[in-house]
Amino acid sequence: MTGTHLSIRIDLSSGNRIGPGKIALLEAIRSTGSISAAARSIGMSYRRAWLLVDEINRSLREPAVTAETGGAHGGGAMVTPVGERVVDLYRAIETHAREAAGNEFRAIGRLIRVNKRAV
Repeated sequence: MTGTHLSIRIDLSSGNRIGPGKIALLEAIRSTGSISAAARSIGMSYRRAWLLVDEINRSLREPAVTAETGGAHGGGAMVTPVGERVVDLYRAIETHAREAAGNEFRAIGRLIRVNKRAV
């Protein structure tokens, strides 16, 4: 990873949080159609992914992810319209914050020490 980047965590009034890990998980579920495949694709354990999905679902008025248990054709998971909206809103917040603070990010970048590998 190069350069300075922004990481946003939204603290909800319930005490739960939505941040880059949960958003990445929702995006991975959307891409793979499976909680286990999504977890593998982002280097997360299935148990951790399942717990995060449960936390997200409990935090919202309607679930962000619906899942079907395995069977003859296997299970699957789907990001609901509410989940899609959460991802879209989170990404919009990131974009707005990045644009609003562009000069400050560049200024911080100029203050950062560049690590050089020993030769």
